[in-house]
Amino acid sequence: MDPGEPRPIEILLVDANPGDVALTRRALDRCKISNTLTVVGDGESAIAHLQRREGYESARTPHLILLDLGLPGMDGHEVLETIKADESLRSIPVVVMTSSQAEEDIVRSYDTHANCYIKKPIDMEGFKKAIEAIDVFWFSIVRLPSS
Repeated sequence: MDPGEPRPIEILLVDANPGDVALTRRALDRCKISNTLTVVGDGESAIAHLQRREGYESARTPHLILLDLGLPGMDGHEVLETIKADESLRSIPVVVMTSSQAEEDIVRSYDTHANCYIKKPIDMEGFKKAIEAIDVFWFSIVRLPSS
């Protein structure tokens, strides 16, 4: 890679729904976002990945986490609480992207320091627009730490 060329954006997608994972992948491809997408399907794997434990020792620290709340085992709220309680992880932006519209989920997510809450779109065009908005905001407007 050319030193002047931007590095790909490391994104960790935490989502148990294979259909939503596929939609997210396609939306990222369509948006032409230079990224490395890592997918884990449950909360325990997300935390193991982030803390480089249990088979994830060589995992890269993501620049952004896309987190669904509806996960098997450790749910998305617990994942978010664990991330934001860990000094080495708390500065990673977490975008809650979930199908829940429940006010209590929205309030709890912000109370535990989610950086934003997005209702998952149900079609490809909606996913593409949401991913484009995430790209523009988090990778064009906002300044993130380099590591």
